[in-house]
Amino acid sequence: MARARQERAEITRQAILDGAATAFDLGGFEGTSLSDVVKHAGVTKGALYFHFPSKEALARTLMDEQFQVSEHLPAVENPGLQTVIDLTHQMAHGLRTDVRIRAGIRLVIEFGSFTHPDPTPYDAWIDTCRSCLTPAQQRGDIHPSLDVRDLSTLLVGAFTGIQVTSHVRTRREDLHTRVADLWNFLLPAIVPPQRITRFHPTGTPETAPPAPAH
Repeated sequence: MARARQERAEITRQAILDGAATAFDLGGFEGTSLSDVVKHAGVTKGALYFHFPSKEALARTLMDEQFQVSEHLPAVENPGLQTVIDLTHQMAHGLRTDVRIRAGIRLVIEFGSFTHPDPTPYDAWIDTCRSCLTPAQQRGDIHPSLDVRDLSTLLVGAFTGIQVTSHVRTRREDLHTRVADLWNFLLPAIVPPQRITRFHPTGTPETAPPAPAH
């Protein structure tokens, strides 16, 4: 009986997060009320407050989910430059298909703005990139003269700007193409010429987006 209650509680919690993601994706943090969350989640306000004491707690939970990408890195054998390329395409796919990722990223950008500056998410993404690019440089896949921390910072800033621009211009329809452009322009500048054919700017087959239907 206790286990059944726990399972129902978790189902309700996930429904609340899904509802909150939909609301935040549509209206942003300031434009979303708890009544909006309740409406999209299909739960009572009492259920919402049982799991989350405030709108800020909901937002933080959705933002924290964006850090979980690094939790899978220990399972990646020999993480390196291609790992980072694939992560950018995985994030691009998530932004196009998963409302929780879209909401989380929108909240990260809003909370990291001039109103509520918070570098934590960006620092976490930079550290994730650096953890992959450091062994890549040690293997000779990145020019030894480059500062991997600076390169990681550049990549996070570039991807952030690319996805925002893609959202404004095409509702992210061209996001994978723009991410591939980033890597097509960047790889010749950071990878020794004799090793550049090892890398796939559009992502490895497992992470590449499906071809558009004709």
